Amino acid sequence: MSLSKSGTILSRDYFERSTLTVARSLVGKYLVRENGTGTMAGKIVETEAYIGPHDLACHASRGRTQRTDVLFGPPGISYVYMIYGMYYCLNVVTEREHYPAAVLIRAIEVDGTLIDGPGRLCRTLAIDRTLNRIDMTIGRQLWFEDRGPRVPSRLVEAHPRIGVDYAGEWAHKPFRFRLQTRAKRSRR
Repeated sequence: MSLSKSGTILSRDYFERSTLTVARSLVGKYLVRENGTGTMAGKIVETEAYIGPHDLACHASRGRTQRTDVLFGPPGISYVYMIYGMYYCLNVVTEREHYPAAVLIRAIEVDGTLIDGPGRLCRTLAIDRTLNRIDMTIGRQLWFEDRGPRVPSRLVEAHPRIGVDYAGEWAHKPFRFRLQTRAKRSRR
């Protein structure tokens, strides 16, 4: 891991683990975007895991294509795609090379403001297909940081993923991880 001005940049080893482990542990880490005119960072508050060719919600379930080839690459690489012809979504490749898996970043918090939804997140951070296939472990353009302290497991809730009803039994698996809201945490 290398250091940035604000935290520790997450290394390739961090992403070369189980996708569920990475998805859960990214909650509380920071997504950082350097666009040439400045740097913006947001605390990750929601992620979703997509795990291999048998996960019917994973793009790789339909095989290796030009679009999904990036999922078969090394961990820590970005996978940016467009949905509905208008919204970009940011994922980071996980697990071992040649095994297609990734984590979708669904929501971040910037200066106390929730940016909820992968399309809004990408629009806010100016993430588009030009950032597809970049190495997110080197700290240029787009990367993840650990700014500590670690979010306790009890504050991370697991839920089914959103918008994947077509995936049969895979649609109901608790592969979405979300930081409890402040209201819920204060009731504890």
